[in-house]
Order: sequence, then C-alpha cells, then structure tokens
Amino acid sequence: MLQASSSTRSQPTQFILPDLVSHCTFPLTYHPDGDAVAAESVRWLDEGCPELSPKARTALYGLQAGELTAYCYPHCSAPRLRVVSDFMNYLFHLDNISDGMMRSGTEALSDVVMNALWLPDRYVPTARQPAAEASAGTMARDYWTRCIRDAKPGPQARFKETLELFFEAVHQQAMDRDAGIIPDLESYISVRRDTSGCKPVFDLIEYAMDIDLPDFVVEHPVIKALNQGANDLVTWSNDIFSYNVEQSRGDTHNMIAILMNLRGLDLQSAVDFVGDLCKQTIDVFVENQRSLPSFGPELDRDVAMYVQGLQDWLVGSLHWSFMTKRYFGDAGADVKQHRIVKLLPRRGDRAQVHAQVQVPEVAAAAPSRDSVPAPPRKKAQKTFAFHSLFTYIPILAFFMLGVPSLLHVFSRRYAGIFTR
Repeated sequence: MLQASSSTRSQPTQFILPDLVSHCTFPLTYHPDGDAVAAESVRWLDEGCPELSPKARTALYGLQAGELTAYCYPHCSAPRLRVVSDFMNYLFHLDNISDGMMRSGTEALSDVVMNALWLPDRYVPTARQPAAEASAGTMARDYWTRCIRDAKPGPQARFKETLELFFEAVHQQAMDRDAGIIPDLESYISVRRDTSGCKPVFDLIEYAMDIDLPDFVVEHPVIKALNQGANDLVTWSNDIFSYNVEQSRGDTHNMIAILMNLRGLDLQSAVDFVGDLCKQTIDVFVENQRSLPSFGPELDRDVAMYVQGLQDWLVGSLHWSFMTKRYFGDAGADVKQHRIVKLLPRRGDRAQVHAQVQVPEVAAAAPSRDSVPAPPRKKAQKTFAFHSLFTYIPILAFFMLGVPSLLHVFSRRYAGIFTR
C-alpha cells in the first residue's frame, strides 16, 4: 500500500492522490478534430492578449485548454468545438488575471466582460470604463458574437446568467482574500460551485450539441442533481490536483486548505476526505443517470445528449488534469501512474499563510495537532450571517436532490471531525 511520508508530523513533504481515474469508468473520447482546433484556439488567445508576459504565454501553451475541450465535447461539429475551445482558453485566462485581484479589480473585470455579452455588436463604456475597450472585453465580444449566431435562446440566457454568478463568486473570493478570511466549509462549497466555471461550460453543452432544453427540464430535480454532481466532481477533484501549486503560493481557496485550517486535519487526511467525496459523487451521478424520467421521445434525445456531455466532463477532466502542465508540470504522466505528489516549497513571506489566516471571532492561535477545539459555531454563524441565507439553501437542496448517500461517507468515516 502507498504511504505518505513527512519530514515531521506537521510538515509533510508529499501526499498521495486518490485513484479517481480508476473509479470513473466512463469511456474517454477525444474529438477527431481536437488537435487542430486546440492549436487554432490557443493562437487566438495568444494574439488577442498582447499584454501577456513571457511566463504567462508559456503557461498558456502548457495549459492545453483546447485539448480539455476536445475531451469534454467530443461529439459536436468542429466549428462549434472551436467556439467552445475559445471560451475555455478565455475562462482560464480570466481565472489567471483575477487571481490575487482586490475586490475592486474583480468588479471592473466583471463589468468589462458582461458589457461585451449584453452588447455584443458594439462597445458602450460605462462612466467608470475607459474609452478604449480592454482586451478581456474584445476577446469576450469576439467569441460571443460567433456563439450567438447559432446558439438557441435558452443556452444563451443561461450562459449569461451563470457567467454572472461566476463573477459574483470571484468577487466574494476576493473580499475573503482582502480580509484574510478562510470561509467555513459550507460557505466555501457554495462559492466554489460558481468560481469553478463549470456552470457556463455546462451551458455550452447545449450549444455544442445544438439543443435547447426547456426550463421545466433544466429545473427537474434529477437533471439539477446530475448537473451539480458533475460540477462537484470536476471542482473537488480540481482542488486535489491544484493543491500543490496553490499551497506553494499561499492560496487558501481550496477545500483541502479549509479542512486543514478549520477542521484540524493533516494533509493526507484532508486529501483522502476530498477524494472520498469525489468517489461518492461519481457513484451518485451513476445512480441519478438510472433515475432519469422520460420527457417524451424528442426531449429524451436532447436530454440524453446533455447528460452524455456531463459524463464526458467527468471523465475528460480527470484524464486531462494529468496532461496539462498546470498542476504537475512535466511529471503528469508519472504522477498519474504512482499518484505521489512531492510538495513544492512555499514562496516568500506567504509561506506561513495557513498558520496566520484566521476566521473572524475564532481564536487567534492555531490549534495544536493533538488538541483541536471545535470552531465556535455561534460566533461563526454570526460572522457569516449574510452568507448563510444564500449558502445553506443550496446545501440543503444538494442533499434533497437525490444525494443522501453523501451523508453516509460523512457520518461513517469523518463523523468525529464535525462533532468534536
């Protein structure tokens, strides 16, 4: 059996990835035009963003966002694959430039991008926007103009709505970062489902397959459970794969970091916890696939294509995570085989961020490994009272939408974490 090792109990040097690839048995498919489209798409972003630094430009080509698109949308036409691939490259670009932004910066970025989506035919700057449109706006306008030529009304509306949610969540993340706050687990999950960007890219499944699901289908409990399950698997597995790079920068918008800081878990236990959630999510996704109701022959065909798209995202994102250089550099293939991740050194003064960052009204001293007091629940609820209204409703809905078995993995293996 693989064993994690550490130089000291409090300072691990490596951790072991959960074997999610073997657990996700869906067939992996790659678009026949994937390589050609990926090459065109990365050049599109490269040429449209002259402000990129040499380091950022190198990272752009190592990202392989076009290849991710080819795995996740393998059945659409090549022209539509190109539009989706452009957005995928663009979404990672947004993630990169918003990383580390103060909240005022994320607001300005949101204004620029959403301006382009609501007014795709021309740039109409607001009072606080410059006369010349920023590249983030021109790139958004370029891909969106091509998308809406063919996209049906439903996917268009949903895409704009969920991209707005993405920016709202990024803004919340920036506010937490400005205040030095690590949110509680429930608040984090609610925000992370939007910062992941999964919602708009899932809307593009409809565009890619030239379908338009009626609202009553999109809002059906089983469809919503499948959508959220796919989001959770992609998001939580990404927290595992990206943790090493993020901890080296002192980033804390990651479920593993939250479990370590607020629940007192060691690194490997936190990784195992998130891995178990990922495996449980895959299992529940399969159960929900079997529970799909019939909406009639014509709609059943469209629903089947949409659910297939979600399935392609589950398996495609897992395999791609070891291909891109974003998480494991050139060692992705080796890490995929042996699953051992060597921790990168932390950078500069941010090395102590895990020990220093506090939640408001929680004890200032970091809890010891041997004695982990439970966070003061009443004070935490008071601190996050504004968030709670919007946080616990989706959390409750998550468990009501056919996912009760997640309680099983929480209660059996980790009950003590939440009760002590």
